[in-house]
Amino acid sequence: MQRRSFIKAFALSATVVSMGLAFQAQAADTIKVGIMHSLSGTMAISETPLKDVAQMTIDEINAKGGVLGKKLEPVVVDPASNWPLFAEKARQLLTQDKVAVVFGCWTSVSRKSVLPVFEELNGLLFYPVQYEGEEMSPNVFYTGAAPNQQAIPAVEYLMSEDGGSAKRFFLLGTDYVYPRTTNKILRAFLHSKGVQDKDIEEVYTPFGYSDYQTIVSNIKKFSAGGKTAVVSTINGDSNVPFYKELANQGVKATDVPVVAFSVGEEELRGIDTKPLVGDLAAWNYFQSVDNPTNKAFVSQWKAYAKAHNLPNANTAVTNDPMEATYVGIHMWAQAVEKAGTTDVDKVRAAMAGQTYKAPDGYTLTMDATNHHLHKPVMIGEIQSNGQFNVVWQTDKPIRAQPWSPYIAGNDKKPDYPVKSAQ
Repeated sequence: MQRRSFIKAFALSATVVSMGLAFQAQAADTIKVGIMHSLSGTMAISETPLKDVAQMTIDEINAKGGVLGKKLEPVVVDPASNWPLFAEKARQLLTQDKVAVVFGCWTSVSRKSVLPVFEELNGLLFYPVQYEGEEMSPNVFYTGAAPNQQAIPAVEYLMSEDGGSAKRFFLLGTDYVYPRTTNKILRAFLHSKGVQDKDIEEVYTPFGYSDYQTIVSNIKKFSAGGKTAVVSTINGDSNVPFYKELANQGVKATDVPVVAFSVGEEELRGIDTKPLVGDLAAWNYFQSVDNPTNKAFVSQWKAYAKAHNLPNANTAVTNDPMEATYVGIHMWAQAVEKAGTTDVDKVRAAMAGQTYKAPDGYTLTMDATNHHLHKPVMIGEIQSNGQFNVVWQTDKPIRAQPWSPYIAGNDKKPDYPVKSAQ
Protein backbone atom coordinates (compact mmCIF):
# COMPACT_ATOMS: atom_id res chain seq x y z
CA MET A 1 0.00 0.00 0.00
CA GLN A 2 2.81 2.37 0.86
CA ARG A 3 4.50 1.64 -2.48
CA ARG A 4 1.23 2.21 -4.36
CA SER A 5 0.65 5.48 -2.50
CA PHE A 6 4.19 6.56 -3.28
CA ILE A 7 3.69 5.82 -6.99
CA LYS A 8 0.41 7.78 -6.98
CA ALA A 9 2.04 10.68 -5.14
CA PHE A 10 4.99 10.64 -7.54
CA ALA A 11 2.65 10.58 -10.53
CA LEU A 12 0.62 13.47 -9.10
CA SER A 13 3.81 15.43 -8.38
CA ALA A 14 5.04 14.81 -11.91
CA THR A 15 1.72 15.99 -13.30
CA VAL A 16 1.87 19.19 -11.22
CA VAL A 17 5.46 19.83 -12.33
CA SER A 18 4.47 19.15 -15.93
CA MET A 19 1.55 21.54 -15.67
CA GLY A 20 3.82 24.15 -14.09
CA LEU A 21 6.38 23.78 -16.86
CA ALA A 22 3.64 23.98 -19.46
CA PHE A 23 2.34 27.16 -17.82
CA GLN A 24 5.84 28.63 -17.79
CA ALA A 25 6.32 27.68 -21.42
CA GLN A 26 3.00 29.26 -22.28
CA ALA A 27 3.94 32.41 -20.35
CA ALA A 28 7.30 32.47 -22.11
CA ASP A 29 5.46 32.43 -25.44
CA THR A 30 3.85 35.78 -24.70
CA ILE A 31 5.14 39.28 -24.09
CA LYS A 32 3.18 41.08 -21.39
CA VAL A 33 2.19 44.65 -22.16
CA GLY A 34 0.76 46.99 -19.51
CA ILE A 35 -2.26 49.21 -20.20
CA MET A 36 -2.76 51.77 -17.42
CA HIS A 37 -5.75 54.06 -17.87
CA SER A 38 -8.57 55.35 -15.67
CA LEU A 39 -11.64 53.26 -16.42
CA SER A 40 -13.60 54.90 -13.60
CA GLY A 41 -13.71 58.35 -12.03
CA THR A 42 -13.60 61.77 -13.64
CA MET A 43 -11.10 60.83 -16.38
CA ALA A 44 -12.86 57.66 -17.55
CA ILE A 45 -14.65 59.58 -20.31
CA SER A 46 -11.30 60.29 -21.95
CA GLU A 47 -9.13 57.34 -20.92
CA THR A 48 -11.40 54.34 -21.50
CA PRO A 49 -11.15 54.67 -25.31
CA LEU A 50 -7.36 54.61 -25.02
CA LYS A 51 -7.52 51.27 -23.23
CA ASP A 52 -9.82 49.94 -25.94
CA VAL A 53 -7.72 51.17 -28.86
CA ALA A 54 -4.59 49.75 -27.19
CA GLN A 55 -6.25 46.34 -27.06
CA MET A 56 -7.33 46.71 -30.70
CA THR A 57 -3.75 47.50 -31.70
CA ILE A 58 -2.42 44.53 -29.77
CA ASP A 59 -4.97 42.29 -31.51
CA GLU A 60 -3.84 43.70 -34.86
CA ILE A 61 -0.18 42.97 -34.13
CA ASN A 62 -0.98 39.48 -32.81
CA ALA A 63 -2.99 38.69 -35.96
CA LYS A 64 0.15 39.39 -37.98
CA GLY A 65 2.30 37.04 -35.91
CA GLY A 66 3.02 39.08 -32.79
CA VAL A 67 6.44 40.42 -31.88
CA LEU A 68 9.59 38.27 -32.06
CA GLY A 69 7.27 35.37 -32.86
CA LYS A 70 5.37 35.83 -29.57
CA LYS A 71 1.87 37.07 -28.95
CA LEU A 72 1.41 40.26 -26.95
CA GLU A 73 -0.57 39.74 -23.74
CA PRO A 74 -2.31 42.90 -22.43
CA VAL A 75 -2.37 43.44 -18.66
CA VAL A 76 -5.01 46.08 -17.91
CA VAL A 77 -5.15 48.06 -14.66
CA ASP A 78 -7.55 50.81 -13.57
CA PRO A 79 -6.01 53.56 -11.38
CA ALA A 80 -9.52 55.06 -11.17
CA SER A 81 -8.56 58.74 -11.66
CA ASN A 82 -6.66 58.44 -8.36
CA TRP A 83 -3.21 59.96 -8.87
CA PRO A 84 -1.30 58.13 -6.07
CA LEU A 85 -2.91 54.88 -7.22
CA PHE A 86 -1.25 55.33 -10.61
CA ALA A 87 2.14 54.90 -8.92
CA GLU A 88 0.97 51.75 -7.14
CA LYS A 89 -0.40 50.27 -10.35
CA ALA A 90 2.79 51.14 -12.22
CA ARG A 91 4.90 49.34 -9.61
CA GLN A 92 2.53 46.36 -9.78
CA LEU A 93 2.84 46.13 -13.55
CA LEU A 94 6.64 46.30 -13.49
CA THR A 95 7.43 44.14 -10.45
CA GLN A 96 4.56 41.64 -10.22
CA ASP A 97 3.16 41.38 -13.72
CA LYS A 98 6.63 41.76 -15.29
CA VAL A 99 5.38 43.72 -18.30
CA ALA A 100 7.86 44.71 -20.98
CA VAL A 101 6.33 48.16 -21.48
CA VAL A 102 3.40 50.26 -20.27
CA PHE A 103 1.07 52.39 -22.37
CA GLY A 104 -0.89 54.77 -20.22
CA CYS A 105 -1.75 57.92 -18.26
CA TRP A 106 -3.65 60.97 -19.48
CA THR A 107 -3.21 63.78 -16.97
CA SER A 108 0.22 65.16 -16.23
CA VAL A 109 -0.36 64.62 -12.52
CA SER A 110 -0.75 60.89 -13.19
CA ARG A 111 2.40 60.90 -15.33
CA LYS A 112 4.31 62.78 -12.63
CA SER A 113 3.05 60.21 -10.12
CA VAL A 114 4.43 57.23 -12.02
CA LEU A 115 7.62 58.80 -13.35
CA PRO A 116 9.79 58.03 -10.28
CA VAL A 117 8.62 54.40 -10.41
CA PHE A 118 9.61 53.96 -14.05
CA GLU A 119 12.97 55.62 -13.47
CA GLU A 120 13.68 53.60 -10.32
CA LEU A 121 12.77 50.27 -11.94
CA ASN A 122 14.01 51.18 -15.43
CA GLY A 123 10.63 50.56 -17.04
CA LEU A 124 9.28 52.07 -20.26
CA LEU A 125 6.18 54.28 -20.41
CA PHE A 126 4.57 55.48 -23.63
CA TYR A 127 2.54 58.63 -22.86
CA PRO A 128 -0.06 59.46 -25.55
CA VAL A 129 -1.49 62.84 -24.59
CA GLN A 130 -0.58 66.47 -25.21
CA TYR A 131 1.17 67.97 -22.20
CA GLU A 132 2.95 71.04 -20.80
CA GLY A 133 6.51 69.99 -21.59
CA GLU A 134 9.22 70.93 -19.08
CA GLU A 135 10.17 67.27 -18.78
CA MET A 136 12.29 64.63 -20.46
CA SER A 137 13.01 61.16 -19.16
CA PRO A 138 14.92 58.21 -20.61
CA ASN A 139 12.06 56.05 -19.37
CA VAL A 140 9.25 57.87 -21.18
CA PHE A 141 8.40 58.21 -24.87
CA TYR A 142 6.05 61.13 -25.43
CA THR A 143 3.72 60.45 -28.37
CA GLY A 144 1.41 63.40 -27.61
CA ALA A 145 2.16 67.06 -28.32
CA ALA A 146 4.56 69.41 -26.58
CA PRO A 147 3.40 73.07 -26.26
CA ASN A 148 5.04 74.14 -29.54
CA GLN A 149 3.06 71.39 -31.28
CA GLN A 150 -0.34 72.51 -29.95
CA ALA A 151 -0.74 75.38 -27.46
CA ILE A 152 1.52 78.01 -29.07
CA PRO A 153 0.26 77.48 -32.65
CA ALA A 154 -3.35 77.55 -31.39
CA VAL A 155 -2.93 80.95 -29.74
CA GLU A 156 -1.04 82.26 -32.77
CA TYR A 157 -4.04 81.21 -34.86
CA LEU A 158 -6.47 83.01 -32.51
CA MET A 159 -4.39 86.18 -32.89
CA SER A 160 -4.40 85.92 -36.68
CA GLU A 161 -7.07 87.45 -38.91
CA ASP A 162 -8.36 83.98 -39.81
CA GLY A 163 -8.69 83.13 -36.12
CA GLY A 164 -10.58 86.29 -35.17
CA SER A 165 -7.71 88.67 -34.28
CA ALA A 166 -8.09 88.10 -30.55
CA LYS A 167 -6.58 90.74 -28.26
CA ARG A 168 -7.74 89.40 -24.86
CA PHE A 169 -7.42 85.86 -23.53
CA PHE A 170 -9.41 84.01 -20.89
CA LEU A 171 -7.29 81.02 -19.79
CA LEU A 172 -9.60 78.46 -18.21
CA GLY A 173 -8.32 75.14 -16.94
CA THR A 174 -8.55 72.29 -14.48
CA ASP A 175 -6.44 72.95 -11.39
CA TYR A 176 -3.32 70.82 -11.82
CA VAL A 177 0.13 70.90 -13.38
CA TYR A 178 -0.74 70.70 -17.11
CA PRO A 179 -3.08 73.71 -17.30
CA ARG A 180 -1.04 75.84 -14.91
CA THR A 181 2.28 75.20 -16.65
CA THR A 182 0.77 75.54 -20.13
CA ASN A 183 -0.78 78.85 -19.14
CA LYS A 184 2.51 80.02 -17.65
CA ILE A 185 4.06 79.37 -21.06
CA LEU A 186 1.16 81.02 -22.87
CA ARG A 187 1.26 84.11 -20.65
CA ALA A 188 4.99 84.53 -21.40
CA PHE A 189 4.30 84.01 -25.11
CA LEU A 190 1.50 86.58 -25.07
CA HIS A 191 3.79 89.05 -23.30
CA SER A 192 6.30 88.56 -26.14
CA LYS A 193 3.52 89.57 -28.54
CA GLY A 194 2.71 92.74 -26.59
CA VAL A 195 -0.36 91.46 -24.72
CA GLN A 196 -0.52 92.95 -21.22
CA ASP A 197 -1.59 91.18 -18.02
CA LYS A 198 -4.79 93.24 -17.85
CA ASP A 199 -5.85 91.47 -21.05
CA ILE A 200 -5.18 87.99 -19.66
CA GLU A 201 -7.46 86.25 -17.14
CA GLU A 202 -6.64 82.88 -15.54
CA VAL A 203 -9.27 80.72 -13.82
CA TYR A 204 -8.96 77.14 -12.52
CA THR A 205 -11.54 74.62 -11.37
CA PRO A 206 -11.19 71.24 -9.60
CA PHE A 207 -11.41 67.90 -11.38
CA GLY A 208 -15.07 66.93 -11.82
CA TYR A 209 -16.28 70.53 -11.54
CA SER A 210 -19.74 71.10 -13.02
CA ASP A 211 -21.11 74.55 -12.06
CA TYR A 212 -19.85 76.88 -14.80
CA GLN A 213 -22.65 79.44 -14.65
CA THR A 214 -20.62 82.16 -12.91
CA ILE A 215 -17.46 81.47 -14.92
CA VAL A 216 -19.26 81.74 -18.26
CA SER A 217 -20.92 84.94 -17.06
CA ASN A 218 -17.46 86.31 -16.22
CA ILE A 219 -16.20 85.32 -19.67
CA LYS A 220 -18.98 87.43 -21.19
CA LYS A 221 -18.06 90.40 -18.99
CA PHE A 222 -14.34 90.04 -19.79
CA SER A 223 -15.08 89.92 -23.52
CA ALA A 224 -16.69 93.37 -23.32
CA GLY A 225 -13.16 94.80 -23.10
CA GLY A 226 -12.17 93.81 -26.64
CA LYS A 227 -11.86 90.84 -28.99
CA THR A 228 -11.59 87.86 -26.66
CA ALA A 229 -10.81 84.16 -27.02
CA VAL A 230 -11.08 81.43 -24.41
CA VAL A 231 -8.21 78.94 -24.15
CA SER A 232 -9.53 75.84 -22.42
CA THR A 233 -7.35 73.32 -20.65
CA ILE A 234 -10.32 71.74 -18.88
CA ASN A 235 -9.81 67.98 -18.63
CA GLY A 236 -12.20 65.07 -18.24
CA ASP A 237 -15.95 65.07 -17.78
CA SER A 238 -16.06 68.75 -16.71
CA ASN A 239 -15.98 69.64 -20.42
CA VAL A 240 -19.61 68.55 -20.80
CA PRO A 241 -21.15 71.05 -18.32
CA PHE A 242 -18.78 73.80 -19.50
CA TYR A 243 -19.88 73.56 -23.12
CA LYS A 244 -23.52 73.16 -22.10
CA GLU A 245 -23.28 76.38 -20.08
CA LEU A 246 -21.73 78.23 -23.02
CA ALA A 247 -24.78 77.21 -25.04
CA ASN A 248 -27.17 78.11 -22.21
CA GLN A 249 -25.78 81.65 -22.03
CA GLY A 250 -25.64 82.08 -25.79
CA VAL A 251 -21.86 82.45 -26.05
CA LYS A 252 -21.18 81.88 -29.75
CA ALA A 253 -17.90 81.19 -31.50
CA THR A 254 -18.45 84.21 -33.74
CA ASP A 255 -18.32 86.43 -30.64
CA VAL A 256 -15.97 84.60 -28.24
CA PRO A 257 -14.23 81.60 -29.81
CA VAL A 258 -13.11 78.79 -27.53
CA VAL A 259 -10.05 76.73 -28.41
CA ALA A 260 -9.68 73.53 -26.40
CA PHE A 261 -6.60 71.37 -25.91
CA SER A 262 -8.33 68.39 -24.28
CA VAL A 263 -11.63 68.19 -26.15
CA GLY A 264 -11.87 65.82 -29.06
CA GLU A 265 -14.46 63.71 -30.78
CA GLU A 266 -14.97 61.45 -27.75
CA GLU A 267 -15.72 64.32 -25.35
CA LEU A 268 -18.19 65.87 -27.80
CA ARG A 269 -20.30 62.70 -27.98
CA GLY A 270 -22.20 63.72 -24.84
CA ILE A 271 -22.95 67.26 -26.00
CA ASP A 272 -25.39 68.90 -28.40
CA THR A 273 -22.74 70.47 -30.63
CA LYS A 274 -25.07 72.63 -32.75
CA PRO A 275 -24.66 75.72 -30.48
CA LEU A 276 -20.87 75.16 -30.49
CA VAL A 277 -20.31 75.17 -34.24
CA GLY A 278 -17.20 77.22 -34.97
CA ASP A 279 -15.50 76.68 -31.63
CA LEU A 280 -12.05 75.21 -31.99
CA ALA A 281 -9.74 72.47 -30.84
CA ALA A 282 -6.01 72.16 -31.44
CA TRP A 283 -4.66 68.66 -31.96
CA ASN A 284 -2.31 66.71 -34.20
CA TYR A 285 -5.05 64.46 -35.60
CA PHE A 286 -8.78 64.57 -36.24
CA GLN A 287 -11.07 61.73 -37.30
CA SER A 288 -12.17 63.84 -40.29
CA VAL A 289 -8.67 63.87 -41.84
CA ASP A 290 -9.18 62.55 -45.36
CA ASN A 291 -6.56 60.03 -46.44
CA PRO A 292 -6.54 56.26 -47.07
CA THR A 293 -4.53 55.43 -43.92
CA ASN A 294 -7.02 57.26 -41.71
CA LYS A 295 -10.04 55.77 -43.46
CA ALA A 296 -8.66 52.30 -42.74
CA PHE A 297 -7.93 53.26 -39.10
CA VAL A 298 -11.42 54.66 -38.51
CA SER A 299 -13.06 51.65 -40.17
CA GLN A 300 -10.93 49.28 -38.11
CA TRP A 301 -11.92 51.06 -34.89
CA LYS A 302 -15.63 51.12 -35.69
CA ALA A 303 -15.58 47.42 -36.55
CA TYR A 304 -13.67 46.63 -33.33
CA ALA A 305 -16.14 48.64 -31.22
CA LYS A 306 -19.10 46.72 -32.66
CA ALA A 307 -17.41 43.32 -32.47
CA HIS A 308 -16.58 43.86 -28.79
CA ASN A 309 -19.92 45.48 -27.88
CA LEU A 310 -18.24 48.62 -26.59
CA PRO A 311 -20.54 51.32 -25.14
CA ASN A 312 -21.97 53.55 -27.90
CA ALA A 313 -20.40 51.24 -30.50
CA ASN A 314 -22.76 52.54 -33.17
CA THR A 315 -21.35 56.06 -32.75
CA ALA A 316 -17.71 55.08 -32.13
CA VAL A 317 -15.23 57.85 -32.89
CA THR A 318 -11.46 58.17 -33.05
CA ASN A 319 -9.43 61.04 -31.59
CA ASP A 320 -5.89 62.35 -31.20
CA PRO A 321 -4.76 60.44 -28.07
CA MET A 322 -6.19 57.26 -29.59
CA GLU A 323 -4.06 57.78 -32.69
CA ALA A 324 -1.02 58.52 -30.50
CA THR A 325 -1.63 55.28 -28.59
CA TYR A 326 -1.93 53.33 -31.85
CA VAL A 327 1.27 54.84 -33.26
CA GLY A 328 3.19 54.35 -30.00
CA ILE A 329 2.38 50.64 -29.74
CA HIS A 330 3.38 50.02 -33.35
CA MET A 331 6.63 51.97 -32.91
CA TRP A 332 7.49 50.01 -29.76
CA ALA A 333 6.81 46.72 -31.59
CA GLN A 334 9.10 47.84 -34.42
CA ALA A 335 11.83 48.76 -31.94
CA VAL A 336 11.57 45.36 -30.21
CA GLU A 337 11.91 43.61 -33.57
CA LYS A 338 14.93 45.77 -34.40
CA ALA A 339 16.53 45.13 -30.99
CA GLY A 340 15.70 41.42 -31.09
CA THR A 341 14.70 41.61 -27.43
CA THR A 342 12.35 43.38 -24.99
CA ASP A 343 15.34 44.50 -22.89
CA VAL A 344 14.54 48.09 -21.94
CA ASP A 345 17.97 49.57 -22.67
CA LYS A 346 18.15 47.94 -26.09
CA VAL A 347 14.58 48.85 -27.01
CA ARG A 348 15.21 52.44 -25.89
CA ALA A 349 18.19 52.64 -28.25
CA ALA A 350 16.19 51.04 -31.07
CA MET A 351 13.37 53.60 -30.66
CA ALA A 352 15.65 56.42 -31.83
CA GLY A 353 14.54 57.50 -35.28
CA GLN A 354 11.69 55.00 -35.56
CA THR A 355 9.11 56.06 -38.15
CA TYR A 356 5.48 55.12 -38.72
CA LYS A 357 2.93 56.13 -41.37
CA ALA A 358 0.22 57.51 -39.10
CA PRO A 359 -3.52 58.02 -39.68
CA ASP A 360 -2.91 61.78 -39.61
CA GLY A 361 -1.42 61.34 -43.09
CA TYR A 362 2.20 61.95 -42.18
CA THR A 363 5.16 59.67 -41.56
CA LEU A 364 5.97 60.42 -37.92
CA THR A 365 9.46 60.16 -36.48
CA MET A 366 10.55 59.48 -32.90
CA ASP A 367 13.22 62.04 -32.14
CA ALA A 368 16.54 60.37 -31.49
CA THR A 369 17.44 62.68 -28.62
CA ASN A 370 14.38 64.04 -26.82
CA HIS A 371 11.98 61.03 -26.91
CA HIS A 372 9.17 63.10 -28.48
CA LEU A 373 7.38 62.51 -31.77
CA HIS A 374 7.68 64.99 -34.61
CA LYS A 375 4.00 65.83 -35.19
CA PRO A 376 1.86 67.99 -37.48
CA VAL A 377 -0.34 70.67 -35.89
CA MET A 378 -4.01 71.04 -36.80
CA ILE A 379 -6.76 73.47 -35.81
CA GLY A 380 -10.29 72.09 -36.17
CA GLU A 381 -13.69 73.77 -36.00
CA ILE A 382 -16.54 71.94 -34.27
CA GLN A 383 -19.25 70.85 -36.69
CA SER A 384 -22.89 70.14 -35.91
CA ASN A 385 -22.27 66.37 -36.23
CA GLY A 386 -19.61 66.38 -33.49
CA GLN A 387 -16.72 66.16 -35.93
CA PHE A 388 -14.08 68.79 -36.72
CA ASN A 389 -13.35 70.61 -39.94
CA VAL A 390 -9.61 71.24 -40.20
CA VAL A 391 -9.22 74.97 -40.90
CA TRP A 392 -5.45 75.22 -40.52
CA GLN A 393 -2.50 72.85 -40.37
CA THR A 394 1.25 72.76 -40.77
CA ASP A 395 2.61 71.38 -44.03
CA LYS A 396 4.92 68.94 -42.25
CA PRO A 397 5.54 67.43 -38.80
CA ILE A 398 7.09 69.81 -36.25
CA ARG A 399 9.93 68.79 -33.94
CA ALA A 400 8.93 69.03 -30.28
CA GLN A 401 10.47 71.55 -27.89
CA PRO A 402 10.19 69.86 -24.47
CA TRP A 403 11.76 72.90 -22.83
CA SER A 404 9.73 75.96 -23.84
CA PRO A 405 11.82 78.94 -25.00
CA TYR A 406 9.30 81.16 -23.21
CA ILE A 407 10.39 79.88 -19.79
CA ALA A 408 13.46 81.65 -18.40
CA GLY A 409 16.56 79.46 -18.17
CA ASN A 410 15.35 76.78 -20.56
CA ASP A 411 17.91 77.78 -23.17
CA LYS A 412 20.53 76.20 -20.90
CA LYS A 413 18.75 72.86 -20.61
CA PRO A 414 19.96 69.95 -22.73
CA ASP A 415 17.75 68.55 -25.47
CA TYR A 416 18.39 64.94 -24.54
CA PRO A 417 17.36 62.57 -21.72
CA VAL A 418 19.30 63.12 -18.51
CA LYS A 419 20.43 59.50 -18.26
CA SER A 420 22.41 57.78 -20.97
CA ALA A 421 20.40 55.67 -23.40
CA GLN A 422 23.42 53.73 -24.63
